Amino acid sequence: MAGRLLLLRATTAALQLRSNVAARPLLRAVSTAKGIPTDEEQATGLERRAMQALKQGKDPYSILKPKQYAGTKEDPHIVPSIGNKRIVGCICEEDNTAIVWFWLHEGESQRCPSCGSHYKLVHHELPH
Repeated sequence: MAGRLLLLRATTAALQLRSNVAARPLLRAVSTAKGIPTDEEQATGLERRAMQALKQGKDPYSILKPKQYAGTKEDPHIVPSIGNKRIVGCICEEDNTAIVWFWLHEGESQRCPSCGSHYKLVHHELPH
């Protein structure tokens, strides 16, 4: 810390010798430093868009855990898709290590061929 302070004083003194006007912005910038910026202050691009959407209560990139559905014919598992079909993997039992894969098509809900859980494909637009 003492080394930084010494370097800051030397830099400030050198700038004051050159021009008294040039030293003022440097001193102001150093003295108003608030510390480490937050994630929100330094986020850019897609990360910034996602953070702003989450503030508004939206989930455009499916970051949050999806809603749980019963898997019955009346309340099927919702599968978002940008096309009219999608491959789905069903883990039929909680401790099962095998995944049952099947194609899910747009329209009526379909059943898993192994356990009978219902899935429904819903058209979903891309967020960008």
